Amino acid sequence: MDITETAFEKQVSKSKLKNTLSMVLVYSVLVLWAFISIYMLFWVVNNSFRERSEILNDSFSLVTNPTAENYRTAFGRLSREENMSIGRAYLNSLIISGSTVICVTILGGLAAYAMARYSFRFKKVLNFIFAGSLLFPAYTLIVPVFRMIQEIGLVNNPIGVIIPQTAVNLAFAIIILMGFIKNLPTEIEEAAYLEGYGVFSVFFRIVLPVTKPAFATVGIFTFLWSYNDLFLQMSILRKRVSYPVSALLNEISSQFGTDFGLMCSATTIVVIPVLIVYLILQKNIMKGLTAGAIKG
Repeated sequence: MDITETAFEKQVSKSKLKNTLSMVLVYSVLVLWAFISIYMLFWVVNNSFRERSEILNDSFSLVTNPTAENYRTAFGRLSREENMSIGRAYLNSLIISGSTVICVTILGGLAAYAMARYSFRFKKVLNFIFAGSLLFPAYTLIVPVFRMIQEIGLVNNPIGVIIPQTAVNLAFAIIILMGFIKNLPTEIEEAAYLEGYGVFSVFFRIVLPVTKPAFATVGIFTFLWSYNDLFLQMSILRKRVSYPVSALLNEISSQFGTDFGLMCSATTIVVIPVLIVYLILQKNIMKGLTAGAIKG
């Protein structure tokens, strides 16, 4: 009996040691990853307050004599150039990204509800298409997308960016929301149908309030991807008056040569709004992702 208990205790001790070592390894990798990501952002912001010559000589030390000259230069060039305004660029970004979020959440939510609750022909095929579409990078689709946008006359129009961004993000939204909705209990929905509610009433009054974390997650990620989608914006929008902030500041930082201080300040101007949005809504992101993972 004692021999058996001793062997069992040794087994438990080995399992605990393995789990401890695994956790130490995982957390070490995560801490290293977090440190590298934070340091990269700190490096950009730190060098945005340096002069160009100082960056070339020493870009890794903490800035001792901060200067806002890079930011004054960026905003000064914006005010001097024709059809270039940082306020208008931020408004264009808000219009494009906000409209994309609205379209993706509404269309993706309705499609996910239909996929989760109804049985119909080719449902498995559609599910496979949604999953497979995530494997195609956006760069491979730019030629046919641009041809279609050109044929319908939406070049240099924000709608010409909103439509393809909505299409690209729909598959991700449907998969996330479908996994969440599929694991919700159906009793409340069935009771609502018995009370005479229609499909849209059930979705907007019952399903939507329960799945707010998942919709928040989809909306936040869609906003971030749309806001940072420089490639599609530069391809569709050719006039400065229609530039969003990322496209506008990219042109400024590349138009005047390799001015690293100006590039860092431009990057900071683009990143700060996204960082603020993420810090405010990060609880919704984590809640939506973990809830979907546990239930799915």
